[in-house]
Amino acid sequence: MPTRKQLTGINILVTRPLHQSTFLAENIHASGGKPILLPVLEITNVTDITPLLDLINRLDEFDWAVFVSPNAVTKSMDLITKQRALPPDLKIAAVGKGTADTLRRYGVNQVLIPIEHFDSEALLKSEELQNMTEKHVVIFRGNGGRALLGDTLAQRGAHIEYAECYLRRKPEIDSAPLLAAWSQGKIHAVIITSSEGLHNLFDIIGTLGQQLLKTTPVFTAHDRIAQAARELGLKKIVKVPYAGDEGLLKGLYIYFQSMEK
Repeated sequence: MPTRKQLTGINILVTRPLHQSTFLAENIHASGGKPILLPVLEITNVTDITPLLDLINRLDEFDWAVFVSPNAVTKSMDLITKQRALPPDLKIAAVGKGTADTLRRYGVNQVLIPIEHFDSEALLKSEELQNMTEKHVVIFRGNGGRALLGDTLAQRGAHIEYAECYLRRKPEIDSAPLLAAWSQGKIHAVIITSSEGLHNLFDIIGTLGQQLLKTTPVFTAHDRIAQAARELGLKKIVKVPYAGDEGLLKGLYIYFQSMEK
């Protein structure tokens, strides 16, 4: 937690889904900054849970269960815990630390996570996932998630099933108040935590907002998001070398402290 007001006078646009923004918002505020919440992704339940329940009842058929996000954990484990216990021989993998931490809240402590970066590419480098011949893998994810993880494991010989346990949507947002403040220089940084969220933000803020975004420091912990930002023409991309929300906060502290010098 912050020991001094490292972000005094700094207004930071937080684009995480609302239910996942509490840690960032509270710590930005505690550091003297002002968090401005603009959730550019809306997480909702699937409309028909029958396929998901069927898959949960068949978990004994699988060797691995992979969870791609904290949302994948909460939306699936809430159902799993009502239906059954996890099979004792089922191996569990998580794409990132936040996902693994969420699994631990459900009592799942033996979790394979990447060693360095927290994304599908890093997880796929794990020694345990190299020889997947005839392994049965279920991937818990949102609608239309990235194909890389499943495709790569299938190439290594695994049989893949997807458990789509939540829906991601672009919310309807009136961006006029935000754009008015931004135009007056009252937005000093933007936090982006997914490529989909970045593209949604780009759509939500329109042409004026896009021009403002291009000259505002954008903070992310992921190479893939930084690359997407470059492709959209953003000029001030701050790729922090630390993982998770704690890493983003640390990156913000270092950046704005260096601006004071």
